[in-house]
Amino acid sequence: MPRLGLGQIILLIALFAILALAVSWAAMVWNTGENHMDKHGWIALGLGTFFSLVIGCGLMALMFFSQRSGHDDAADPFRKREERDREV
Repeated sequence: MPRLGLGQIILLIALFAILALAVSWAAMVWNTGENHMDKHGWIALGLGTFFSLVIGCGLMALMFFSQRSGHDDAADPFRKREERDREV
């Protein structure tokens, strides 16, 4: 494992500090009890999460299918030029 430089260590500390602040803020807001979500809000949250996952997984599956079936080869004109340059 490569050693981390000073800049990388400072960056990691800053990122973990931002993460700690975000988590502590979220926990504070969650536990205040001032904001209540009724059943319609929970249904909307669940459906939104479900359909976001369905769309995301579907698009990823289409991307992998397209790449494996060769449909992306025609959209990359530079690949053919590089292959010809290697043969010469």
